[in-house]
Amino acid sequence: MHILVTNDDGPPSPTSSPYVHSLVRELQKKGHVVSVCLPHTQRSWIGKAHIIGQTVKPLYYRPSETFDPSPSAASKAQGATYTRPSKNSKEEEWILVDGTPASCAQIGLHHFFQDKGPIDLVVSGPNYGRNTTAVFALSSGTLGGALEAAVCRKKSIALSYAFFSRNHDPIIIDGASRHSVRVIEKLYAQWPTDKSVDLYTVNVPLVEGVEVRKTLWTNVLQNYWGDSGACFEEVEGNIVDEDEEEERIREGEESKASNGFESKGDGDSGEGHQARYAHRHFKWAPKFTDVYKSVEEAPPGNDGWAVKEGFTSVTPMKANFCHAATELHGEELTLDASDTQGIAMPMSTLIYRPKQHFYALIAYEDPYVQPLILAALRKLFPPESYTLLSMPKPAVPNEPVSLSKLLPSNDNSHILQITPYEAIDWDYVASHPETCLVNSYMLRKALIRKHYLSATVEQWVAKRPDSVLKTHVKRSEAFELDYAEFLDDALVEAFDLRASLERNAEAEQGHETEWWILKPSMSDRGQGIRLFSTMEELQGIFDEWEADQPDSEDDDDDGAMAGDADAAGGREHSAATGGITTSHLRHFVAQPYIHPPLLLPGPGNNRKFHIRTYVACVGSLDVYVYRQMLALFAGSEYVAPGSSTSASASASTGTGRAAHIDLEAHLTNTCLQRSVRDGTVQRFSALPLDRGAQDALFAQICAVTGEAFEAAARAMRMHFRPLPNAFELFGLDFLVDETRTPWLLEVNSFPDFKQTGDELSGLVQGLWEEVLGRAVGGFFEGGDGGAGAGAKRGHGKAEDDGGEPEQLVLVRRVDLGR
Repeated sequence: MHILVTNDDGPPSPTSSPYVHSLVRELQKKGHVVSVCLPHTQRSWIGKAHIIGQTVKPLYYRPSETFDPSPSAASKAQGATYTRPSKNSKEEEWILVDGTPASCAQIGLHHFFQDKGPIDLVVSGPNYGRNTTAVFALSSGTLGGALEAAVCRKKSIALSYAFFSRNHDPIIIDGASRHSVRVIEKLYAQWPTDKSVDLYTVNVPLVEGVEVRKTLWTNVLQNYWGDSGACFEEVEGNIVDEDEEEERIREGEESKASNGFESKGDGDSGEGHQARYAHRHFKWAPKFTDVYKSVEEAPPGNDGWAVKEGFTSVTPMKANFCHAATELHGEELTLDASDTQGIAMPMSTLIYRPKQHFYALIAYEDPYVQPLILAALRKLFPPESYTLLSMPKPAVPNEPVSLSKLLPSNDNSHILQITPYEAIDWDYVASHPETCLVNSYMLRKALIRKHYLSATVEQWVAKRPDSVLKTHVKRSEAFELDYAEFLDDALVEAFDLRASLERNAEAEQGHETEWWILKPSMSDRGQGIRLFSTMEELQGIFDEWEADQPDSEDDDDDGAMAGDADAAGGREHSAATGGITTSHLRHFVAQPYIHPPLLLPGPGNNRKFHIRTYVACVGSLDVYVYRQMLALFAGSEYVAPGSSTSASASASTGTGRAAHIDLEAHLTNTCLQRSVRDGTVQRFSALPLDRGAQDALFAQICAVTGEAFEAAARAMRMHFRPLPNAFELFGLDFLVDETRTPWLLEVNSFPDFKQTGDELSGLVQGLWEEVLGRAVGGFFEGGDGGAGAGAKRGHGKAEDDGGEPEQLVLVRRVDLGR
């Protein structure tokens, strides 16, 4: 299990938190994955509170391997606290939060530890002292942490150790922790499936032989404070140290008011006037005499009685302070044998497999690519080293495939999944970081959505003005627009764009016009791309789109616009429509049109082209560029936008000069060309460019690619998060201008390989061979999945060795400290 541990006593301390270290170590010994998020200091008696208006800040605690809980070790350094997280991902580190136990549960569940997979159970404790009876339970921070987890729909257990002596015997504490782990595992294994129980509160007495004593189902004893009910004592002057007071309260010792001195502050009455209230301080000083008396006088069966008798108490609860499963009260919870190795798991009936055996679910759903991936797999790995799995029938479209149901009942099975993004079981991926490898990252819209890519580059270049991205990515104007009539408002902050359009509108005949290209941010395969040079032309484009949309609100599903950006945005592998869908009409980017482009010499080559570069990212994070690039040509000869020879009535859009632009001469996406001609897709290496020019372009593309992915990984961490157990192929498009500078246009996830054509399918298969060799070979043959793991296997030789150059070139290794 992945268990989150929190408490209300703070980090390990012989004086205030002597038990949590022992419990964590016992859970780890049983093979559980343990994550720890604790208050940075003692937070007892605070219940299920959150401190509003406070910015909660974490510290990072690195525990010692062992811990001495005896009071004599109070001055001994055991563990260390730091203000910044460790860069060593293998170093054990706990999170300390300057908040409440409930806040720790929230932050631990939702903001840390995602790399370890989903959290199965939250354990709050062990509390330094009992939490039996209503008086203690209602104010308990330990129960508060468990209750917060329960209302977050997580199974949770509040655990408290009832001590009878300040002499913290490590042997007794370790015995209580071993016993607690058995109770925790048993409760989790038989957790009711009818939602009748949200959490359990468990109280373990610190007595010798607790592991062989009974564990009983109990109710919480209803009791009350004494007749006076006063839990605060009036004091004058200075108050003694709160931590010292807390230690005395734990012993049930009645606090003494300290002698102090009278003080006068602003507002104190002067001589001759008597204030309505005497000025005094109040110190927390609860009197437990009546609380303990209520336990003595109560009949057997409640939690207070069980602990008093040396038994462990277990109380099922709902997250509303109500008892649950009351039919169990008074019965014994039968535990597994003390030498159990955790929760029993079904044994695998599979025959023996080779050490490097893995399962492979290959279902790319593209008839062009699927056989190429399978061929690459057969070429790289012997047949006995893997077993192909079939997609379940019937598989629900756009729904994840449950790998846990597809695999045999063996949690250690290695699995390779190459499927569409929507079919990836992300919960399984997160919970099996060392055995499951998938062909996509979960978060990557910092690159694949055009307006996010613009923001990524802008942030990176602002801090690094010498970055290669500054001279290889056109600055974009990103804006949002729901209705065409609000275009002017949408461009309020697009200063460069507005200034350019105004200059163009006011220019005299013959003035050189600065053209712009409009791209819907979430469109793919060139859909919705338009050219414009004035505000009138841009307004005409949006008016035309709006006129084409259905009138019924039911047909215009806003939900599609707010869908999974990582699944949809920037994805090339989808159906083409030639127009633009409603779901794309919200986010837009406008960029200066790159003119003039590089046009190749020779007859018939007077066509614009862009370079398609395949990029492989492996783990977290190695970035590779595939040397075999493609050149994709426009369908007709290039003419400058707005020139007298660019008119084409069949392709007119918008108003003004933009209405007569032949987009077929400007767009190089083969899927949009009305008359795809021979030679539309060519190997880049076959272009009529000398070797030096090709090498120079390739070097620039490698530099830009590495910089772009590092920019996303470091500057946009919320929107690009490489996973150690994942790899992904991207298609990057570059347009080369006449100075032979390649400009990055866009980044596509799940690139549309079939545009390569049957003649060049070997190029795509070679790509998959290289990528699977790096990613799969590195991961299943001992790689840790982190940065550098993908470099364990390659097929090319360095040119210095006299062999063929590496086909998959490592252009950036980004150490993200994960």
